[in-house]
Amino acid sequence: MLKLFRFLKRYRLFVALVLVFVFLQTLADLYLPTLMADIVDKGVSQGDKSYIWKIGGFMLLVAAGGGLCSIAASYFSAKAASGFGKLVRSSVFSQVENYSLQEFDKLGTASLITRTTNDITQVQQVLIMILRMMVMAPMMCIGGIIMAVSKDAKLSLVLVVVLPVLAGAIFAVVRKATPLFKAMQKKLDKLNLVLRESLTGIRVIRSFDRIEHENHRFDAANSDVTETAVKVNKIMAFMMPLMMLVMNLATVAILAFGGHRIDNGDLEVGSLMAFIQYAMQIMFSLLMMSMMFVMIPRAQASAVRINEVLDLAPSLTDRKDAVQTNASRQGYVEFKDVAFSYPGAEEPAISNISFRAGPGEVTAIIGGTGSGKSTLLSLIPRFYDVNEGQVLVDGVDVKSMTQQHLRERIGFVPQKAVLFTGTVADNIKYGKEDATEEEIKHAAAIAQAADFIGSMEQGYDSVIAQGGSNVSGGQKQRLSIARALVRKPEIYLFDDSFSALDFKTDAKLRAALRSETGEATVLIVAQRVSTVMDADRIIVLEEGRIAGIGNHRELMADSEVYREIVASQLSEEEIA
Repeated sequence: MLKLFRFLKRYRLFVALVLVFVFLQTLADLYLPTLMADIVDKGVSQGDKSYIWKIGGFMLLVAAGGGLCSIAASYFSAKAASGFGKLVRSSVFSQVENYSLQEFDKLGTASLITRTTNDITQVQQVLIMILRMMVMAPMMCIGGIIMAVSKDAKLSLVLVVVLPVLAGAIFAVVRKATPLFKAMQKKLDKLNLVLRESLTGIRVIRSFDRIEHENHRFDAANSDVTETAVKVNKIMAFMMPLMMLVMNLATVAILAFGGHRIDNGDLEVGSLMAFIQYAMQIMFSLLMMSMMFVMIPRAQASAVRINEVLDLAPSLTDRKDAVQTNASRQGYVEFKDVAFSYPGAEEPAISNISFRAGPGEVTAIIGGTGSGKSTLLSLIPRFYDVNEGQVLVDGVDVKSMTQQHLRERIGFVPQKAVLFTGTVADNIKYGKEDATEEEIKHAAAIAQAADFIGSMEQGYDSVIAQGGSNVSGGQKQRLSIARALVRKPEIYLFDDSFSALDFKTDAKLRAALRSETGEATVLIVAQRVSTVMDADRIIVLEEGRIAGIGNHRELMADSEVYREIVASQLSEEEIA
């Protein structure tokens, strides 16, 4: 957790102010019992009203000063901890944004959400406690012992017996609770995972009538978290009565022995009252420290998980000598003997891939499920790095370019259309932040989206729900295509982006794309033969290898794999 405290550097002034105000508050709290003892011993016992008023007024000033210091300490500790939480969340989010898909696969989306929210909140809450109590509790304990001994050294022997008992009880409780706090964070990960899957997959769940099954899954994960939380709270609930029992027994012992001391004339009533208050302060300081010892291990477990995210270096990074600009910006894409394997896979996803695609050409990639079509496409924008060979854009290895420079030249339409909360116009402008209204409408028209947008109540200002749940699959795909078109990039990557379109819309869209992308390099991954038949070049993949390259006529003559795909989709009349 100390490693995370580097984010406090910006708020060191607030931290210093917290320490100063906590110090002053502690001094005030320690001084009040002595003033009360003076009022009883010198004012009440001697009937000196003026002295009572004088010291009583001074007590009010000290109490008010301590109260103001407490408020100031709370304010500045909250400011420091909130700022700390903000910086850590920003750093974690920035780190995650730079991750490749490999890091997402390793850590898991649900766990990353928990680490960015719950784990950081845990550390933030403990930081407030540390800033307030880490100084106050030791000072209160040591100062209380000194003041108690100064009142009556012999009576302090009661504390010699009580304090080890109290410390031992606190240690036993903390030792029991700490492993359960660590386990809770992992169980929250599991709960978050189940909840996220249930919400994102609600359509599938309902279509297969698996609602009851998902309810059981959620109940199991929820019960697991609840049971652990109940165990922890039972242990923590046991601590407070135990503390109160020990403190009350200590008070009885102090009164019993103190009464004898008063009878013998060795102690005054006011001093005994002050001694009791100091004893309470000492024991409460131990209680505060016990709360820290309970919360810190939980926060430490969270801090380890946060540091795991911050320390996990992205596998895809820009080289120090990465190309920022390229004089030749035409959009040529070339694969040279490319091979790629997913981490942990026994067989490569693709191997021995070599081809070239240029501006003004449409290169289509077709093949069976799992043949490596989407994998091949994802290597161009460097979602993954190749294991062997090279991927070149305008003759430059993509590893030698900055990721920003590479990706700003690409218009990518993913296999699963992704929309964001906001308006239709906002989603199209996601491809080009400064796109004009005319450019937005033009991109929508080319993507065959203008008609359905026009039929929406507020047109381009219509709100898209989270995940695009208020539009159909085909409408999502067309908006995703419009988002890529508005960018006017040099390279278009369509990853099975026409699968949800009917044949008529598919044909109209491809015809419109021909004129719009005439000077760009276009690569299309598709399942339908009708989508790729007119392409200038068709690459046929089988089990991660190229089984044929050519246009439709050439492949019908030379590629058995392509003929099988065509025969499975088209009738003999259509083939002829």
